[in-house]
Amino acid sequence: MALFSITSRDPNSRARTGVLHLRGCEIETPAFMPVGTRGTVKAMLPEEVAEIGYKLILGNTFHLHLRPGSELIERLGGLHKFMNWPHAILTDSGGFQVYSLADMRKISEEGAEFSSPYDGAKVRIRPEDSITIQHRLGSDIVMAFDECLDFDAPAEAVRASVEMTLRWLERCKRAHEPRKDTSHLFGIVQGHFNPELRDYSARHTAEIDLPGYAIGGLSVGEPEPLMMSMLEAAIGPLPEEKPRYAMGIGLPLNLIDMVARGVDMFDCVVPTRNARNGRVFTFEGVRSMKQAQYAEDDAPLEDGCPCEACRKYSRAYLRHLYTCNEILSSRLLTGHNLTFFWRLMERIRDAVRTSSLPQLRAEIAAVYAKEG
Repeated sequence: MALFSITSRDPNSRARTGVLHLRGCEIETPAFMPVGTRGTVKAMLPEEVAEIGYKLILGNTFHLHLRPGSELIERLGGLHKFMNWPHAILTDSGGFQVYSLADMRKISEEGAEFSSPYDGAKVRIRPEDSITIQHRLGSDIVMAFDECLDFDAPAEAVRASVEMTLRWLERCKRAHEPRKDTSHLFGIVQGHFNPELRDYSARHTAEIDLPGYAIGGLSVGEPEPLMMSMLEAAIGPLPEEKPRYAMGIGLPLNLIDMVARGVDMFDCVVPTRNARNGRVFTFEGVRSMKQAQYAEDDAPLEDGCPCEACRKYSRAYLRHLYTCNEILSSRLLTGHNLTFFWRLMERIRDAVRTSSLPQLRAEIAAVYAKEG
């Protein structure tokens, strides 16, 4: 069975709905993936994530390789068994984490060398190594190793990086060949903030026949109009029949706007990180549990939300947990935020099917314009 099938198209935009067929699951798209960096979606049991509806999460190649080690995870049966997650897993390649190390890393044609942020040990990851690590983890979707650049990278460095990322992709594809029938390799479009290079990267990435394609290097501090124009430059050349994944995108309006431009998959730490900081997403906007206005409020976080926090507890109690730094606060607020994002994606899919995406956008914009 093919990885991806399109089930409907919006005649007024590039938006579409579809299904990813992974590990015996049918995952409806557009889909949001919770981030499980170290083999856990923070503060949540795996079965709680699945009960919300999620059947595809993201794992972090870089961190899992360093701790506890990809070889150990392989010996213990792979990441699915290790974390008790029977559903699908996408793993990033480690390229963004290498980029985030700044002065601790060195990039060359061969790959990346860096000092481990955990113990300072020297580590080398080549494109082939990234694929091998992801194979050890047992990933269902494997991401190609790419180079990410600083916001102010000079034009000549961007061109050289795009070319090297394309050469790395060829190496990743060769390394993945033995596993192509059991997992799916996605290429990553780069090109920084140059529309011509975004188009060039997308065209040449698409020439390498792969099950799916991602757009990387966005939402790294650039203004939103620039982000959207770079997405448009990158997505145009990508095959219509293949899934498209915008990496690291998670603000509600951004999700809607990128779906309208033809994106099928997203991941971001927005729902989980915000929950740990006392910020919850609702269809009436963001609520901060830090605020004194909730100290005696016996209403739920959001009327009609099916999450445990909303069904059982008041805003006053949830604020009390947060201000006392109780672990239960992170659990309940994370469960709520992940439920909100699940419900938002359901509404987005319905809006695509009924050609009502502009109306949904207007509703969300009325309360989330300041959130992006």
